[in-house]
Amino acid sequence: REVLVSAGSYYHDKHVTFQSQVRFEGTVAMAPEARLILQRNFDYQTYLDAFGNEELAFRKAYQALLNFSDHDSLDLGGRRIGLTAPLDMQSAEPGRTTFATRRVIRNGQFQPIAGPAWDPDVVTSQATYAAASPLTLTGVANIAGIARGSLVTGTGVGREVYVREVNIGAQSLTLSQPLYDADGTQGFTFTRFKYLLDFSGYDDLSQMILSDVEFRCNGVASGVMLARQGLIFHLRDCFITKPADRGLTSIGSGCQGMLLDRCNWTSNEQALLVEQRKTIGFNSNANDVKVRDNRAVMFKHFAVMGGSGSLVVGNHWFHGDTATDGVRKGGVVITIPNPKAAITGNYIDNNFIEWTNEHDATPDLGQQFSFGGLTISGNIFTANDVADWFRWIVIKPFGAGHFIHGLTVADNVFRTLNGQIERVEDVDTTFADLDANRMRNVTFAGNVFHGVTDEARNPVSLTHTQNTPDRIWIVDTDRQLPFGGRARVIESVVPVGRIAVSAYSILFVQPWVDPQFGPDLTQFRVIFSEDVTGTVRASVRMDNPL
Repeated sequence: REVLVSAGSYYHDKHVTFQSQVRFEGTVAMAPEARLILQRNFDYQTYLDAFGNEELAFRKAYQALLNFSDHDSLDLGGRRIGLTAPLDMQSAEPGRTTFATRRVIRNGQFQPIAGPAWDPDVVTSQATYAAASPLTLTGVANIAGIARGSLVTGTGVGREVYVREVNIGAQSLTLSQPLYDADGTQGFTFTRFKYLLDFSGYDDLSQMILSDVEFRCNGVASGVMLARQGLIFHLRDCFITKPADRGLTSIGSGCQGMLLDRCNWTSNEQALLVEQRKTIGFNSNANDVKVRDNRAVMFKHFAVMGGSGSLVVGNHWFHGDTATDGVRKGGVVITIPNPKAAITGNYIDNNFIEWTNEHDATPDLGQQFSFGGLTISGNIFTANDVADWFRWIVIKPFGAGHFIHGLTVADNVFRTLNGQIERVEDVDTTFADLDANRMRNVTFAGNVFHGVTDEARNPVSLTHTQNTPDRIWIVDTDRQLPFGGRARVIESVVPVGRIAVSAYSILFVQPWVDPQFGPDLTQFRVIFSEDVTGTVRASVRMDNPL
């Protein structure tokens, strides 16, 4: 049988469950904590019929999804839901701050209705930071005005650092990431963006899936904010369209094991030059994030990733503009020195991979691992109308003493259009340089270069011809070793043809080598027992592979 709720308005202050099919001609009003459970026809359209308001209908349907609906998913029926204000997802079920059972919201669209509710809240405050407590700000003035989920900016603050917790009584804030150079008391700015779906009220939310949903932000709202903690948030086959500030934000460890699959990320700043953009696709703080088969268009950064064990596979992100010799920024920014990550099979267009340690309260090399544990393989790198100083792989140490221990750049294609660049890799020495004498296990091999003057290889195979008789041959690595590397290890020196003492005499004595020669130590010497001419081929490394 079908239950008909006839025309009229009905109020309930307690839970109501329909086990049979139900059809609403009338509408329902309920207390916020009261649930309407529709077990037979659990879908958004029926809740819209019941409540007559798009926002309220979604809230009550989501509330039921988490409570005995006998369904694992909420089908939005392809409907567009207009929101007058950010949806605080936790408040839909007051009192429930944790949830760890798989739930899916699918097949619909969320769109903001423009108004002041979407304006970011900005608070400027003074606070004290100490590296000994790397995730805490203390003595925070005006703390009552600072909202959880606010972006923290100020001197010595890295990118995408958020307020995870607010303790008004203690006048302290818990941060999502450490600050690299903010010891002492100073002013900070706290900016709270507004999101269509805001899960930040949850202490722990796991296995939440958003599938086939468009977040049509229209330059008014941001997309999704995650819970402070949780496992395996999954965004799949979704469109994040024109976010005002952020597509998806993690303010804590709610991104642990996050899956971002087959989504389209479109910036609201496509008409702007790169240096004028401020929007970011997504950030992550925790480990084991999988980013697969996404497409991202013209953000400031596609991703700022702070955890380890991540896989970035099969994506296409492009962030160029129409300027000749224009500025380019990092498409994927890795903010820890040893990410244990792979960037494989992507199309990286008019931006670069930026690798930093900006989320470290003590960025000078100490007991932590230095830069290593990253594989960049099988990608297509392209850039057009860029200056010759543009690079596709940039390491930026925020402290002294660091080096590379474990980096593979293999089987990639690097290609420029409408201009030539000097090389594909570089060290940004704004804060510090790398220690070239401590490099270990660096591989640049199997890459293809077009429009690149100095092709980076490690090991590099060189040919040197000595036409003037000399006992000491000085061999230059011709800027082919990556990151300005020194000629540290000479793996082999092999004669090509004869080594001649004279036109009638051949030398059969093996030479010895003297690595790291010259003013910048990028040359090496091949030393014979007497003056000779000839040609040798050498294999040279800028690292110690052992």
